[in-house]
Amino acid sequence: MSLWYAAVFVVSTAALVGITYWLLATSLARRDHDIIAATLREYALRYDAAGLPALQRAVEVEQRTGRRERLFVRVLGPGADALFVSMPPGWSDFDLDQLSDDDRGVVEAPARSTSAVLEVASARLPDGTILQVGKSNEIRLALLAQFRTVVGWVSVLAMVVGVVGGLVITRSTLRPINELIDVVRGIIRTGRTDARVPSRGPSGDTVDELVTLFNTMLDRITGLIGAMGESLDNVAHDLRTPMARLRGTAERALQSGDPAAQREALSDCLEESERILSMLDTLMDISEAETGVLRLTRERIDLRALLEEVVELYEDVAEMKQVTVTIEPGDAIAVEGGRDRLRQAFANLLDNAIKYTPGHGSVRIAGGRDPSGQAVITIADTGVGIAPEHLPRIWERLYRADPSRSERGLGLGLSLVKAYVAAHGGTVEAVSEPGRGSVFTVRLPAA
Repeated sequence: MSLWYAAVFVVSTAALVGITYWLLATSLARRDHDIIAATLREYALRYDAAGLPALQRAVEVEQRTGRRERLFVRVLGPGADALFVSMPPGWSDFDLDQLSDDDRGVVEAPARSTSAVLEVASARLPDGTILQVGKSNEIRLALLAQFRTVVGWVSVLAMVVGVVGGLVITRSTLRPINELIDVVRGIIRTGRTDARVPSRGPSGDTVDELVTLFNTMLDRITGLIGAMGESLDNVAHDLRTPMARLRGTAERALQSGDPAAQREALSDCLEESERILSMLDTLMDISEAETGVLRLTRERIDLRALLEEVVELYEDVAEMKQVTVTIEPGDAIAVEGGRDRLRQAFANLLDNAIKYTPGHGSVRIAGGRDPSGQAVITIADTGVGIAPEHLPRIWERLYRADPSRSERGLGLGLSLVKAYVAAHGGTVEAVSEPGRGSVFTVRLPAA
């Protein structure tokens, strides 16, 4: 990029200087030719009006007083004899033999020792004589030489400043990218993701924005790796117990030789294997929902009717725990989505609310629309609540806010809820205070 910038800058500067020089040279040449042509017409009129003596006096007065630029004036008779010649001092070096009496344009008489030329225009007068007026291009050549010198140095200086400035700007621009490359190489070499690219803060620059996004991505990756490690620990913990139970049950059944004990052992093994499969299936569903590949058979769903189904499903569980579950009255709300997925999401929320609500507590379910027209479902309980340090992490896979695991569960319910709601274009959030219960709010696009 620097080389292309330098090449384009140099070529553009050279082209601009060349065009400017050509325009200046053309303009000066046109000015000289206009002076020659105007003087030739004026002297021809004087000659026609008062003859050769009057022309001689006028030329001598003008040259002596400096009223007109230095000019070559010559009058040739019918036999090509010079009747009158006015040559400024220092012009004797021009080869006048190269001049012709052609009156169709400007002819040139070169100097014998320099590159200057005498540009002469001729006019044939009515009596057959030829009037010639000429002007040297020495002053024009000097001006152009001075222009070339000044503009040449200015152009060289501009090119140097432009190229050096381009290199400095490019190096400054590429510094964050080179630092990013170094960080990536370090991560590839060491496998550690705690390194960060130095950031200059929010400046609106695209490269700085890239650095900020890259550091943010590394933060997310580091967090995901940490969460993955914790999730693996939780999976290992949650799988170790059922797997050990399966092994112990099978070993005892084999050692007992009692068909009844073996049938009971098979039943226990089946229950534990179902729990393990449920955990794996739930993890797969969450992954599909988060990656956008979850298949949804969308249909129009009456959320109130769906919530009533969920409440009916958990009616016995709530009754056993002596927890009152009520659906507050409200308007009908319809959404477009997968009925089974949404039923499972609300069932997980209700199950969570009942599970962590002590006896004689209550769970209230309410539905409505917010000012933007979205469907809003709230599930509020009078349970034990969630501690502030656990609240931001309840949506993580296999995260258990209850380290003691006093309540049976996989730690995937709320992760599944968030994934399913997000797959429907909605959001879910929780507000909780320890000892005062929790409120889960689900927002979905209304049909």
